[in-house]
Amino acid sequence: MLIFTSKTSRGSRTYKEKMKEISVLSLICSCLYPESRKNIMGDYEDMDIKPINKRASGQAFEVILKPTSPVSEVAHCITSPPKRDISLEDIQKKLEAAEDRRRCQEAHVLQTLAEKREHERDVLMKAMEENSNFSRMAEEKLQMKMEQIEENRMAYLAAMMERLQEKEKHAQEVRRNKELREALTA
Repeated sequence: MLIFTSKTSRGSRTYKEKMKEISVLSLICSCLYPESRKNIMGDYEDMDIKPINKRASGQAFEVILKPTSPVSEVAHCITSPPKRDISLEDIQKKLEAAEDRRRCQEAHVLQTLAEKREHERDVLMKAMEENSNFSRMAEEKLQMKMEQIEENRMAYLAAMMERLQEKEKHAQEVRRNKELREALTA
């Protein structure tokens, strides 16, 4: 079993990168052949490998990463590109372009709002028209129903009057026949 410990504050990423440099084969060989281990110990310029006392479970190593040198820091430092001088005309052009973009965006927002208002107005007009049509149709239906009821009532009353007149005629005929019978019997 191999145990590695790191004594640096540069983080686990650098440690992992350095561990990739050590091949697994050389570590296994160093465990099996201690004389060859002396050759790989301390061969890396920014890393020290020291063996820790042997244990029953295997060999342990201490990997110490050396602090970076100022020379290597300069090599890794990324410099930003040199800033160019900005003239007053460039600033004015940028401000005008920004103002144009703002106006364009404002006009677009206003146009969108106007379209929404127009759509709302169209929807409202359509709803009002449908409501008006419904009211008119309902009123026409009610009027037709009332006319039908009135016609049915008049027809019913006419039929009742006709039956009443027929009964009255029949009653007069019965009375006349009765008077004739009484006159004949008397």
